[in-house]
Amino acid sequence: MPNMAAERLSVIQGHIKGSNLFMEKSSKKEHKESHKVPQCREDVLKWNGWGYNDSKFLYDSHKDVICFTGTRYPLANKKFPLFKTWIKNVFGITDDYHCKPKVEIKTKDLPAPVVNKAFLRDIKNLKIFCTDNPQKRLFRSHGHTLRELFMLREGNFKRIPDLVVWPTSHDDVVEIVKIANKHNVVIIPFGGGTSVSGALECPMDEKRMIVTLDTTEMNKILWIDKKNNTTQVQAGIVGKDLECKLAEYGFCTGHEPDSAEFSSLGGWVATRASGMKRNIYGNIEDMLVHVRMVTSQGVVERNCQVPRISSGPDVHHFILGSEGTFGVITEVTLRIHPLPECKRYGSFVFSDFETGVAFMREVTKQGLKPASVRLMDNEQLVFGQVLKPESESVLRSLVDGLKMFYFTRIKGFKITQAVGLTFLLEGNREDVQLLESKLLVLGNSFGGVYGGEENGKRGYLLTYVIAYIRDLLFDFGVFAESFETSVPWDRVLDLCKNVKDRILREADVNGLQRQPSISYRVTQTYDVGACIYFYMGIYGRGLPDPILIYEKLEAAARDEILACGGSVSHHHGIGKIRKRWLKQSVSGVGLGMMKAVKEYVDPNNVFANGNLI
Repeated sequence: MPNMAAERLSVIQGHIKGSNLFMEKSSKKEHKESHKVPQCREDVLKWNGWGYNDSKFLYDSHKDVICFTGTRYPLANKKFPLFKTWIKNVFGITDDYHCKPKVEIKTKDLPAPVVNKAFLRDIKNLKIFCTDNPQKRLFRSHGHTLRELFMLREGNFKRIPDLVVWPTSHDDVVEIVKIANKHNVVIIPFGGGTSVSGALECPMDEKRMIVTLDTTEMNKILWIDKKNNTTQVQAGIVGKDLECKLAEYGFCTGHEPDSAEFSSLGGWVATRASGMKRNIYGNIEDMLVHVRMVTSQGVVERNCQVPRISSGPDVHHFILGSEGTFGVITEVTLRIHPLPECKRYGSFVFSDFETGVAFMREVTKQGLKPASVRLMDNEQLVFGQVLKPESESVLRSLVDGLKMFYFTRIKGFKITQAVGLTFLLEGNREDVQLLESKLLVLGNSFGGVYGGEENGKRGYLLTYVIAYIRDLLFDFGVFAESFETSVPWDRVLDLCKNVKDRILREADVNGLQRQPSISYRVTQTYDVGACIYFYMGIYGRGLPDPILIYEKLEAAARDEILACGGSVSHHHGIGKIRKRWLKQSVSGVGLGMMKAVKEYVDPNNVFANGNLI
């Protein structure tokens, strides 16, 4: 690597320590001599649900109301009087049905670890943290698919990792992988644990020792180069921590996925992630300058950190989207941007989904670049109203009533068809003001009603608590999940309609007594198309295997998506749950190319997580 610039060195000397989510770490030398397990994420995160232990939607059966606990989010300590009624009306639950998950899975119910003594001996000689504690193994045995969380609630995990190791550096990972390759041990890399593709599940038929390589101790910014607007970061850092630390130096990456509080930088690269503000900052592949990955055959990386290189097929694209099947991502160099001078939110209400899509297409066509623009269908617009806390004043209720009168009587909107759009603008103050004025004029030309900055901000920030809702729905016997795709502009409307119709038909075939709840939103836009998120929920009470039924409906939806010209995934990746569509998506020859790379870089199948291939 070239020598670092003097300005980069000055940043290192005032280096960034620790993490906002975890306790500050001691030095590497102290760490290795102490032999104590690191401060772990399970101390602050749920073991059987989404997010922080102190944050959840909670049903108070005595007061018959749902509230949100904790202090971390704007909705914290607020009550939602309409929420229970919405669940009851949409899914047909009865008042007598409310269950709670098991408090814990007892150690005696977990499988005993498979032990490779030679591997353990060599790992201990490296003085790298490791443990076979059953609960720590369980915590790292899963992501956040519907099936995985249901299995946790039912105490039904049959195969979990046998050991957890915590490297603190790239060199640590190199040594761990060498030892695993030598002793025929499986490694599954673990970052934020937020996968929704089954990527972290241990293959049931794997008889070898499985080691989870937890990268969360690799959470440091190694340097910031102010002249070249780049930063090199260890891959285990969590998104929220990365942004907070960069902000201390006046920079940001702009990468903001829904899971930014919990997902890791390495995970973003491994899944080809996308964020809410991709319009101006790009997807993860657009931000990537350099990456190091440790394979069982050695380290993969370029010899220079340059903006572009013409050197045959890009080795970065073997790493992007590799999902832990080729090796472990250890260090990533990203482009960074000065913190935006100005942020401004906004919102519109349009008469129907078709008009909203046409508006978004025109925004893209005219080259307008809001950091984020998202369109919710009618069901999601209604649900947004359900998530409003109890009225704080009579005046608030009066204002809402006047708005409804204006929408329905003056504008002629139908409550059952209206849709909502939120946007976020970032940049210098002058550019933001100019862009906002253009969007307001354009929105008005499509018959939209401006909904104000507060509604835009509220809609944007709700993204961070949406995932908490699924845990509450579990308690009412409702099984809900999201899935996404990307599609050309001319097929957005047909795809949304056809997928919804297909799900309803499949629900009838599978004997559901009540129709599933299906909604969708357009979340990211491109010159040639858009990303669409679907949300689906079914009432599972009385079904012999509600998870199986749900998966049948989602599989049918995925078939329909591909038939309509959509992609197998926009940013969640393949993992295990979408492998059946990979050959159809990339061709048999394309799949063969992936297999050839796998056979070369990992001939002993050390990275045998079963993803992709």
